[in-house]
Amino acid sequence: MSARDAVAVTGIGLVTPAGVGAPATWAGLIEGRSVAAPDPELAGLPVAFSCRVGDFDGVALLGHRLNRRLDPFSRFAVAAAREAVADATLGPGRWAAERVAVVLGVGASSMSGTEAAVEMVLGDRPDRVSPFALPRTLPNMAAAEAALDLGAQGPCFTVSSACASGAHALGVARDMLLSGACDVVVAGGAESGRSRTSAASFARIGALSTRGDEPHLASRPFDLDRDGFVLGEGAGVLVLERVADARARGARVRAYLAGYGASADAHHITAPHPEGRGAVRAIRAALADAGLAPADIGHVNAHATSTPMNDVVEAAALGEVFGALAPPVTAFKGVIGHAMGAAGAIEAAGVVMSLERGLLPPVANLDKLDPAIDVNVVVDRPRHVRRAPALSTSFGFGGQNAALVFSPA
Repeated sequence: MSARDAVAVTGIGLVTPAGVGAPATWAGLIEGRSVAAPDPELAGLPVAFSCRVGDFDGVALLGHRLNRRLDPFSRFAVAAAREAVADATLGPGRWAAERVAVVLGVGASSMSGTEAAVEMVLGDRPDRVSPFALPRTLPNMAAAEAALDLGAQGPCFTVSSACASGAHALGVARDMLLSGACDVVVAGGAESGRSRTSAASFARIGALSTRGDEPHLASRPFDLDRDGFVLGEGAGVLVLERVADARARGARVRAYLAGYGASADAHHITAPHPEGRGAVRAIRAALADAGLAPADIGHVNAHATSTPMNDVVEAAALGEVFGALAPPVTAFKGVIGHAMGAAGAIEAAGVVMSLERGLLPPVANLDKLDPAIDVNVVVDRPRHVRRAPALSTSFGFGGQNAALVFSPA
């Protein structure tokens, strides 16, 4: 594999409802048990449960001052970026700071800081609005705060394409490295969709599961009885370098990001194209970019939101691309819910860990496969797979489609 074909993944950082840190997240995914539970912050709303990052001690991890300044999505981003950079054995003094970029995907930030400020204004208390209210809620602040924390002085910006944001950010980061714009990219996504505004809005359009009496069974990708997704949160960050640079410094290469494809449905503001045409284009573009054929793919990590329409459309798109080849398909949202702008990055990190171990986590809560879905889904227990490239898909409102291909190191 030449340096023009791929970039090296040399570090991973994760903050998810399954656990804080990559090892804890992997353990939760392999267990295959949903962490969805009643959410006190959503009490009284039509849907009052979520997948929370429950054991995140921001003060211990970030310090009191930084934790107080940041909204949740930025807290998660900084913590995940720190872990990823440490995993890559990089950081201040070990890199040329002006050649280090930070590119993170964010769908809509946390919204919690905005809600608090609006509450003060509507309550005739504008003087009580926090001076951090504006900067902490800007979507670009996850990347900005991570760059500030790491001392990264290269390009720094946010990619926002709804639930495809994290995957798009990784694709953009790969292109930046191959163009020579930088030498290292700290890339991924961060989001916390658990604000009351987000929860009420998604419920209003019928996107959320209403299985409030059994929230741990609510997120069920590809299952016949699925009725919507579960709000999640977290961050996934990868450290990417050109292959030659990583090898020159003796870095451990965890996997290669070998291909990236993107497309737009140009069909509807929230619904995917009914035939999955945009998804098919993105997947085929990623395969072509990696120089691979469908038969080369060893497994798929599906976007699989657990919504009635989207899972059927994604399955149809995979069928169009792979036909009878049917690689094993897994999906993480049954365990950790939908982290929206962070989902694609979290799932990409999971793909890397799957490639390292040759092991796929099972899809949680899949009791009866929808007859309209013809995919080779990993169920009940982890499945060992051959060492081969893997595909990860991400799709978002507005018809945003992204596909990534990772190859084992």
